[in-house]
Amino acid sequence: MRGEKRIEEGIFIIGGPDITSPDDAAVFIMECGNELVMIDSGAGRSYETLLGNIERLFLDPYRISTLILTHCHIDHIGSAPFFRDRFGCTLVCHELDAGAIESGDPVATAASWYDTEFPPTPLDRKLTGDGGILKYGDEEIHWVHTPGHTPGSISLYIDRRGKRILFGQDIHGPFLSSFRSDIGQWRRSMATLLDLNADILCEGHFGIYRSKKSVESYIRGYLRTY
Repeated sequence: MRGEKRIEEGIFIIGGPDITSPDDAAVFIMECGNELVMIDSGAGRSYETLLGNIERLFLDPYRISTLILTHCHIDHIGSAPFFRDRFGCTLVCHELDAGAIESGDPVATAASWYDTEFPPTPLDRKLTGDGGILKYGDEEIHWVHTPGHTPGSISLYIDRRGKRILFGQDIHGPFLSSFRSDIGQWRRSMATLLDLNADILCEGHFGIYRSKKSVESYIRGYLRTY
């Protein structure tokens, strides 16, 4: 395990296949003024390791105001109940994936794939529409509805120190009827992400891409595949 690492000023990856557990999608945390915002939470078995990685960054987990869930799959939402119960953070997800999370549906959350369960978990805020801005003090995190992998998949970006950092979880799919995937929607979503012209891409399972050229190449590679 390589442990947490810095992506950009005040933005860190604290979990993922090479950091916490092979079951975990990437987990990120960022400083936004006096608040901390988490993006996704792993599959649920490594919550203590995630917490330790936060503390090793000398960040106070009680400053976590918000946990944004990019979609409803267990490898992204598993530790959400722990962080909300322990630290009182607000859980945020798009309304089109909210039903799977709030019901704990074992198929729609893919919990059955991971031989685990996800408890029905109420969300504190459901995003609606095609996109918007989440404000934390003077900071703005933009969210974009990017359906395809699931109906309620979202991507996020923040502009910091002249760089645009894009959190495009699970750009690669997979695309299954049990996930209510839609390749046509996904292709339109990828066009939207390309238009953002991001400097850094933080992908859900396959690493950090650190130039406009490599971000574009990564996305276009999957467009050619599908």
